[in-house]
Amino acid sequence: MSTASMPRLDGKLTEKGSLADFIWFRTGGPADWLARPESVEDLARFLSALDPEVPVMPVGVGSNLIVRDGGVPGVVVRLPKAMGKIAIEGETRVRAGAAAMGITVASAARDAGIAGLEFLRGIPGTAGGAVRMNAGAYGRECADILIEATVVRRDGTVEVWPAERFEYSYRHSALPEGAIVAEALFQGVPGDPESIGSEMDRIAEEREASQPLRSRTGGSTFKNPPGEKAWALVDKAGCRGLMIGDAQVSEKHTNFLLNTGEATSADIEALGEEVRARVKADSGIELEWEIQRVGRAT
Repeated sequence: MSTASMPRLDGKLTEKGSLADFIWFRTGGPADWLARPESVEDLARFLSALDPEVPVMPVGVGSNLIVRDGGVPGVVVRLPKAMGKIAIEGETRVRAGAAAMGITVASAARDAGIAGLEFLRGIPGTAGGAVRMNAGAYGRECADILIEATVVRRDGTVEVWPAERFEYSYRHSALPEGAIVAEALFQGVPGDPESIGSEMDRIAEEREASQPLRSRTGGSTFKNPPGEKAWALVDKAGCRGLMIGDAQVSEKHTNFLLNTGEATSADIEALGEEVRARVKADSGIELEWEIQRVGRAT
């Protein structure tokens, strides 16, 4: 589509918008169009006027994403910080714009004496991404705290979905392709801010000790199979430190892949597939990708 044929957007609309600038791996091709709407209303109006044949994909901070080297077709929507405002409702509820980071939501809950959201401190993504993929850590997940979420559908319709409509399962929801979470309402319980803060500190320290947080990575690569730990299966198959090009299986945590220099997305994805093959040969278990892989291969 040409610039002239794209619908109006009050925010920013960029042709060949770079995704590698903010995707955690720092790899991959551009979006055909990168849209940064100003508001829910701006987004809804844009989507309602956009050709229904054009694919739409929301991206938060790209912490669990491989963008293939050929880029992403259609429109990628990235919500701006202005759509990440947080408000406390009553004594135990937190309303968060979808662009708010998990740590910011957890911190706001702590300051308000609301417990139960501490695990969001360990989610390196946005509230919208957490709602979409039922993000979880440290024994809890989004399904445990979500009351409802505001969703902008691909056709521009704005709906409020109760939690049960998401039909949550492990790292999955029933949110349709092209739909975008704009806001979420979370439920906690009364708590002591000091105790909540201590739990958040514990989570931060545990992540720092066990995960390669200061590397270009994509977070947990594979889902944990029933009764198993993905990292242990990868380690047992002899994949710790395995490399393809500059893509490497982390030596610190074997369920993380790293871009150690000039890795391409193809290198990273090929490394993941090699790990899957070696685990299958070693244990008979077929690991499933947890990282979302999107876009065109070159």
